[in-house]
Amino acid sequence: MGLPTLDGAKLQDKRVLMRIDINSPIEPSTGAILDDTRIRSHIATIEELSHAKLVLLAHQSRPGLEDFTTLEAHSQRLAKLLGKEVRYIDDVFGKAAREEIFRLKSGEVLMLENVRFCSEEVAEEVKSKPPEAQAKTNLVRKLSSYVDAYVNDAFAVAHRSQPSVVAFPVVLPSYAGRLLEKEVENLSRVLKSDAEPKVFSFGGAKAKDSLKVMEKLLSRGIADIILTSGMVANVFLLAQGKDIGEVNLRVVKERGFDTLVEKAKKLLEKYGEKIQVPTDLAFKRDGSRAETSVDNLPNQKIMDIGIDTIARYTKIIENAAIVAANGPAGVFEIKEFALGSQELLKAMARCKGFTVIGGGHLAAIAAKQGLREKISFISTGGKAMLLFLAGEKLPGIEVLREARGYD
Repeated sequence: MGLPTLDGAKLQDKRVLMRIDINSPIEPSTGAILDDTRIRSHIATIEELSHAKLVLLAHQSRPGLEDFTTLEAHSQRLAKLLGKEVRYIDDVFGKAAREEIFRLKSGEVLMLENVRFCSEEVAEEVKSKPPEAQAKTNLVRKLSSYVDAYVNDAFAVAHRSQPSVVAFPVVLPSYAGRLLEKEVENLSRVLKSDAEPKVFSFGGAKAKDSLKVMEKLLSRGIADIILTSGMVANVFLLAQGKDIGEVNLRVVKERGFDTLVEKAKKLLEKYGEKIQVPTDLAFKRDGSRAETSVDNLPNQKIMDIGIDTIARYTKIIENAAIVAANGPAGVFEIKEFALGSQELLKAMARCKGFTVIGGGHLAAIAAKQGLREKISFISTGGKAMLLFLAGEKLPGIEVLREARGYD
């Protein structure tokens, strides 16, 4: 794996700064955390560091979005899960935060404020610089002077070049946390395995990211079959010359995905049936689910893949040696249109091969369906997982590979 892990790390009684990803769905009107999966995912690493003086660095959403808020509720939820106090301070690297860090005793946990409240964390002119330059930010200079070591347990942001992710390993003894270590091990298994067929399922709204990853998976001979649904499928339907209806075409154009149609067309020409596209789709008619062939789509919003497509996709999944899925097949928040996503996950649960899902939406559906234990591995990363599987080097992981441990 090539990463410095916590095995043999001498961190007892040390002040340890740990980057975690507890970015959670939030109820806008109340600020309540709707799902604590990501918070739970860090429990093992936090408990392993129970003899250290632990400082947690995390984010919630991003500036401008309605769920961009403080981490006070997150600290309270974490405290409940740990069964011990988690102190919270509404400061990141100011005097108040530094004094709280200095006062920490072994076994205590302190959560700093949302790191994306800091302009240095989100500024493009900072993120575009190499880790060595990002290490000169106030955020890193001030916090690093108050701690002894750094642990990155936040795989879900490992693809981001931001000071909290890439700069601390430049100046501090640094390690991969247990969650990050587990992510790298399991996703590497998907890439390195010789088992066939390898099936990848791409749904959801991140069409640009998905096409980029699909191209790399196919060109490198990693993927045997790719299943498309959601916005990704809409782009490929347009590439096939299908009329998806003005209402759906408008959404594609608004998101700038119309520029991807030509690339999708070339992928279809080059890889043919390795890329599976829906043959029927579901939409709402008179308040209920209705389905039709992709050759006869009405001007209605596409809400899910249809029964015939579900049957074809599930058969492919059931017979796979490895399956990796990212993104829901439809508008799963509405019961009638969760069918595609649910059935694909059920097929993964029945599959005898190694199965991986990534992104919060699929994880939430799997939990609701009672399928979590039947999936081989559930990644906390969405885009990070996609990029890793495409063979991309993730900045947060690469900088750790060069990090030194604690002497």
